[in-house]
Amino acid sequence: MELETEDEFEPQYPAQLYTKRPNPTALLSPLYDSTFKGIFTQETEDSNLALQSFISDVLGCKVKNVILKPNEPAKDNPNQKGMSYDISIEFDDGEISDIEMQAWKENYDYGTRAEIQSARLLNNNAKKGDVWDSPKVYQISILNFHYRKGDNKILSWYTMKDETCKTLSDRQNIIFIDLKTIRKKIGTPINELTPVEKWGLFFSYVDSEKYSDYISELVRSEKGIMAAENTVKYMSEADDNWFVQNSRFIAERDKNTQIHNAEKRGHEKGLQEGIQQGIQQGIQQQAIEAAIKLLKNNKLSPEEIADTQGLTLEKVLELQKNIPVEAEA
Repeated sequence: MELETEDEFEPQYPAQLYTKRPNPTALLSPLYDSTFKGIFTQETEDSNLALQSFISDVLGCKVKNVILKPNEPAKDNPNQKGMSYDISIEFDDGEISDIEMQAWKENYDYGTRAEIQSARLLNNNAKKGDVWDSPKVYQISILNFHYRKGDNKILSWYTMKDETCKTLSDRQNIIFIDLKTIRKKIGTPINELTPVEKWGLFFSYVDSEKYSDYISELVRSEKGIMAAENTVKYMSEADDNWFVQNSRFIAERDKNTQIHNAEKRGHEKGLQEGIQQGIQQGIQQQAIEAAIKLLKNNKLSPEEIADTQGLTLEKVLELQKNIPVEAEA
């Protein structure tokens, strides 16, 4: 298979969006965090195997046990900023990890966010006693963008080190997986791909008709990825999941459109002023309307809706209170 240019490696979202499954073989995209989360959190053998295999491949060692944990860590005080992870797990010897899919470019410093999350994990997992002891924690992010411009590493692993690169502690680990770089590997013979590259190509193209033969060969090469595909196929049978994916796509598209228009106005009225004005106009109302639909659909928790629509949890709970309860037949 001939390789393509980097610009062509952006995910090809459909021109027509669907609130129901468009055909019997269509698959949801793991680049949407609702599907990504669903792959690893179903109460099935396939989902457990997929999660265990993914963690083992990322960390480069065999993980024997995987236990799902609440994805909203406890706060130390009422004023502390809340954080919700896509997936939070405990595995061998009490080690903790949270895993996130970031399929859209963000305007904030993602590194700072990841560092704060890993610190919270470490703090919540620290053992009480006379000595400082805690299992390792891992903050794993699958990014659909380069964390740093020009940095094309497939996997970046950060720990605390001094100026001589001597490790202070190996307790706090932050891992970024760069899907944009991995997509350059499409068409590479399957036996030449690393396990992490296989997962990245699976996440990027399992829903693609264009690369269906290639991805089918890739899936057959790894039992964990095969289990993940089985879960995606199962999830894709439910129209409700297509509605959730559609809602997230529309919210992100509208947000990006507002930012694009604001940037154009910014050349005439001042870039920062134009961006702020454009972002504020319309986005909040669109997010509220999508949140109301999702609440009525009753398939996502308020925390998940707040995360997918960019609203505060308090706002979603307020919307939930105002939705009339339908009388039973």
